[in-house]
Amino acid sequence: MQNYLNMPAELEIDPPSETSAPVEPWHAEVSQLLSHAAELCVKHGVDVDHFLKIAWSAYVESRPGMREHLEELQLREQFDMLRKLGRLATA
Repeated sequence: MQNYLNMPAELEIDPPSETSAPVEPWHAEVSQLLSHAAELCVKHGVDVDHFLKIAWSAYVESRPGMREHLEELQLREQFDMLRKLGRLATA
């Protein structure tokens, strides 16, 4: 398992330059919280895919109606695919 906290130098993200826009305080807090969560997951051997699923679930749950909206979009896409394959009648 690759340790994402110790990435090769060529893959590391460069820190913002002095000419870039200042980071909003909440951006910095989110970055720190995500970094801390990632460190804990690495420390306890949590798989990166599981970490991403947990993070995505937390994000979706924090936005009321988002999960239902995404499920509806997925269902519509499935219906469109079935119609294209001729397995579902069009009205």
